[in-house]
Amino acid sequence: MSADGPGDDLDGLEVPDDLSSLTAEQPPTVAVVVTQVAVADALAAACSLAKVDVDAVPSPIGALAVVRDPAAGSQAAGAVSRLLRQVPVVLLERREGKVTASQWVGGEREKDLPAGLVLSGAPPVLEDLLLGDVPVDELEGVVTSVGLSRWKAMRMLAAHRR
Repeated sequence: MSADGPGDDLDGLEVPDDLSSLTAEQPPTVAVVVTQVAVADALAAACSLAKVDVDAVPSPIGALAVVRDPAAGSQAAGAVSRLLRQVPVVLLERREGKVTASQWVGGEREKDLPAGLVLSGAPPVLEDLLLGDVPVDELEGVVTSVGLSRWKAMRMLAAHRR
């Protein structure tokens, strides 16, 4: 042991002046918008018209919009909820192993929800997506909004109105 004491092991350690980065919320690694839209292609078409990049996944409770850029989850939930007017949607985000849930209506975040309650009756595909157990491109029936022309998106929506 040196005469300087136990501090010698910390040579070269720098303590930042601003410690806020240690407590700042990290961006989400997964963002999924849960909707009541009956079919995935209609949700993908609507998201395409709203310029929201998602992969729409069919589920028994309604189509799920898996946001391509998880950091844009709030913008996606706002856009989807504006499209669906007064029908609420739920944004689920996973960051650092924790899942959060919020309800959106008419483009606005209305309230936070207990994620455990939201997931308690959810289909397994939603849990698989949130936990990253199954990549979205391995699921059946997935329709992407990316690359859909405005014309094709309008035709897809018109087909479901009949």
